[in-house]
Amino acid sequence: MSKKYFGTDGIRGKVGGSLITAEFALKLGYAAGKVLGAAMPNKTIVIGKDTRVSGYMLESALEAGLSSAGVNIILFGPMPTPAVAWLTKTLHASAGIVISASHNPYYDNGIKFFNQNGQKLNDEQELAIEALLDQPMQMVESAQLGKAKRLNDVAGRYIEFCKRAANRQLLAGKKIVLDCANGASYHIAPQVFQELGADITVLGNQPDGFNINQDCGSTEVSVLSEKVIETKADLGVALDGDGDRVVMVDHTGNEVNGDQLIFMVAKHLHEHDLLGGGVVGTLMSNQGMEAGLKHLGIPFVRADVGDRYVHQELTQRQWILGGESSGHILNLNLAGTGDGIISALMVLEVIMETGKSLKDLAAEMPLYPQVMINVPAEHPKKLAKNPEILAAAKAVDETLGDDGRVLIRPSGTEPKLRVMVEAKDFELAKQYAEQLVKLVKSL
Repeated sequence: MSKKYFGTDGIRGKVGGSLITAEFALKLGYAAGKVLGAAMPNKTIVIGKDTRVSGYMLESALEAGLSSAGVNIILFGPMPTPAVAWLTKTLHASAGIVISASHNPYYDNGIKFFNQNGQKLNDEQELAIEALLDQPMQMVESAQLGKAKRLNDVAGRYIEFCKRAANRQLLAGKKIVLDCANGASYHIAPQVFQELGADITVLGNQPDGFNINQDCGSTEVSVLSEKVIETKADLGVALDGDGDRVVMVDHTGNEVNGDQLIFMVAKHLHEHDLLGGGVVGTLMSNQGMEAGLKHLGIPFVRADVGDRYVHQELTQRQWILGGESSGHILNLNLAGTGDGIISALMVLEVIMETGKSLKDLAAEMPLYPQVMINVPAEHPKKLAKNPEILAAAKAVDETLGDDGRVLIRPSGTEPKLRVMVEAKDFELAKQYAEQLVKLVKSL
């Protein structure tokens, strides 16, 4: 049975559009309360959010829905997504909810769920919630209504959790520029880095409800790069709006993406016999990472795009390290979900222990040039399975061999077919990509 509302990362949409409305959030809170909270002994669900202006409205609506289902609510206010996941488990709550559209602009929003163990919901739970969304609400009796309270010390708890993931005074003597994306980490990340000894310059820590991810954060590092060069910093760290992703900038202002960060951590752990298996990437992970890991003798597998699929693959294989090019990195020895702050500290520990600069470490895994072309298509899923296209893609794949690859996949959010070719040579990647796009358009 296919899902009507849930995507790979909860529910997302434009606020006030056909989906993300106060009425929808009210019913969603009720449905989630019935499925995730009412049957649990604790009957408590925690709610965190990022800094979008719409978070106030959606938080209130979810609170009302949960209360009407007989579930108690603990409100955190602005908190990173990984913090909510960790606190859900730590506080023995029935479930956790995060109101955030991650790296999207302020006018979008989303609602993510975690189970009692701080992990993403399974398909059965999501389908059960969806089934109730299409039915009338049946509020509990007045005496059974849930109560809400605000927990004010959660930021301090999470700061200490992050610091425990690193050696004390790990960052002593390091000059770092930190970009919080005007998002959920704005009041958390600076304290973590400062208390670990770093000399920090902070960007993106003045949220106003509208500037989240605007010309800042992990999706736009140009201002961060300029500030790193201007202040002669050792490096820059950029989080996204909900704090579960990180990309970095070396001392010359060059961006270092998630694949490169995963590689340098994997190599370091492998050399110290601490990796305990291989690395999980996704269909979008750069071929350069796969080639680099293979050279080191480290197993590598690809999961579908989305951190939940990376987590599933890691769990099944009993491995610990994986993630996405976007900077969503998981180290299950340190945190149960992708955590931008902890991922940055993990990389900084490699820098401190090796004595190498971020630039030198990134150079150990050259990225393959990648050409991505989006082709508008009425039925992209059907087109992606076209035998002619599959045969042409296979032929290019075989020609490139270990020196590149082809990926043709439908967009999960737009009526488009994504055609991507990677190769050691940019012109060759471009040539094959345009060749495949020409075929797609002809069909």
